[in-house]
Amino acid sequence: MGGTQLLIGAQMADATAAAAPFDARYVYLAGAPAPEAACMRSCTAAASCGQWWGCWQDPARPPGEYAAWHIQRSAAASWQGASRPQVPVFTYYLWLGASGGTEGGREVSALNDAQVLRRYLDDWRFLLQRIGGQRVMLHIEPDLWGFVRASASDPHTVPAQVRAANPSECGDHEDSAAGLARCMVTMARQLAPNVTVGLHASPWNYRVPGDGATVGQFMKALGADSADFVATDPSDRDAGWYAAHGQDRGWDDAAAADYLAWSKTLAETVGRPTVMWQIPLGNEAQNNTIGHWKDTRVDYLFAHLPQVADAHIAALLFGAGQHEQTTPESDGGNLIAKTTAAWQAGGQPLR
Repeated sequence: MGGTQLLIGAQMADATAAAAPFDARYVYLAGAPAPEAACMRSCTAAASCGQWWGCWQDPARPPGEYAAWHIQRSAAASWQGASRPQVPVFTYYLWLGASGGTEGGREVSALNDAQVLRRYLDDWRFLLQRIGGQRVMLHIEPDLWGFVRASASDPHTVPAQVRAANPSECGDHEDSAAGLARCMVTMARQLAPNVTVGLHASPWNYRVPGDGATVGQFMKALGADSADFVATDPSDRDAGWYAAHGQDRGWDDAAAADYLAWSKTLAETVGRPTVMWQIPLGNEAQNNTIGHWKDTRVDYLFAHLPQVADAHIAALLFGAGQHEQTTPESDGGNLIAKTTAAWQAGGQPLR
């Protein structure tokens, strides 16, 4: 990862980003790939271009300026009047939209559609070309690899039209889900050589004995050991929100310790550190209303930073996974206070 300290970051507003000594800042690139190839040349080429992440900026600007803007604002970040650049992170979440918008089996079967996969890899190439030689962290496809694992224990057996979709850059990779993951890492190495890139491991069964090693072996077969990190997500929503919807997704000390143990085994099996991403922001001072849910994850992690480092976790990235969740702007200043206190204490060395 190129650093010696645990990174603390979030998906957050500009004012929040400037309110504490954050190390990283992430945004989603989501939706679907460019609807027309012409959109990659001009955002005014078709009316549908504006739906694509590459045209989220002023349509008069060149395609991809949204990504460039995130990189630039991260580099220009400051705290207390002093320059403090933040690592720009992109969560690349376009396969769901590319494959038809239905999670699960449809996403997996669509990997074998060369036309769909070609459009997707064209989009990935466009992003990498816009990044070029800049230092960026790329997080590839939450959930997709988990759905692949749900369909087969060996990603080499899941068909994907990799070579037909991208013969120039993927021609040396096999036609499987493993070939796709490895090709996406290869493309990053070739087109954006200063990025750090990671695949996502879904911790759906992290409390099942042996799951850390099983997921690690799957991720290694997928090609995660050729990347720089493995991303994980402890929950997509606050525990209080889930409780209000009849589900127990809370973290007590035992569950938190199990997650760290699972993460450590995963990291040691793959041979790469992990990054905890989209960590819910609720805390016990909240009142379990929209935007203000209770959760224990933020407070637990900051109270156990040495254990986080022992688990080979290289970054904690906090964010709301759904619009009703607690955010860094609605958590009562908890993330800002905890991040500032951790920095004042000297930060947490990686282990």
